[in-house]
Amino acid sequence: MTWIRTIGYEEAKGPLVKLYDRVKGPGDNVDNIMLAHSLRPHTMRGHMELYKNVLHHGHNKLPKWFMEALGVHVSRLNGCGYCEDHHFEGMRRQLGDNAHAAAIRIAFDCEQPASMLDAAQCAALEYATRLTRAPAEMTEADADALREAGWDDGEILEINQVVAYFNYANRTVQGLGVSTDGDVLGLSPDGAGWQHR
Repeated sequence: MTWIRTIGYEEAKGPLVKLYDRVKGPGDNVDNIMLAHSLRPHTMRGHMELYKNVLHHGHNKLPKWFMEALGVHVSRLNGCGYCEDHHFEGMRRQLGDNAHAAAIRIAFDCEQPASMLDAAQCAALEYATRLTRAPAEMTEADADALREAGWDDGEILEINQVVAYFNYANRTVQGLGVSTDGDVLGLSPDGAGWQHR
C-alpha cells in the first residue's frame, strides 16, 4: 500500500476517523493516497481541499473530463500509474462514454492526442508537458500560446493549477510507494461535501 506506516479506517480514532468519514468512499474505502497522510492528518486535509478546489469546484469553467484528461497526461509523463489509472477512470466516468474514453487513452499511448482532442485542448497538453518536464524554462510565451489557442486567462489559471496539482500528487505517490491495492478507482468528491460519489 505504502512504504510508510499508515493508520487504516478501522483503527483510526478521534480527529483522524472524523476526517476519514469526510473523504471515504463506498464500503468505508479511503484511497491509499489519502491513507498515506494518516500520520499527519493536517496534510490530508490540505491535500483534499486542494484536490477538490482544483478539480471539482463549481466555479471552474474547464470541462471536468478534460481536467481529468490533463491529470492522466501529466501522470503518464511522470510515470505515475496510480494517478493515471485513478484519473482515467474519473475521465471515463465524466465523459459517460467508455469507447470515447478508451480512444483518448489509446491516442495518449500513441502520442497522438490530436486524433481525439481539438487544437485548444492539444495546446493545453503541450503546456502541461512543458510545465511538468521543464518548469524553469517556462516563459510568458507559454501563456500566450494558450491564449492564442482560445483559452481565456481564468481557464489558463485552471490548466496551470491542474498540472501543478498532479505533479504534487504524483510525487506524493511515487515518493511514498503508494499503490492502488484495495482502492476503488475513479471516485471523486461530490459538490456539497467531501463524500465520494
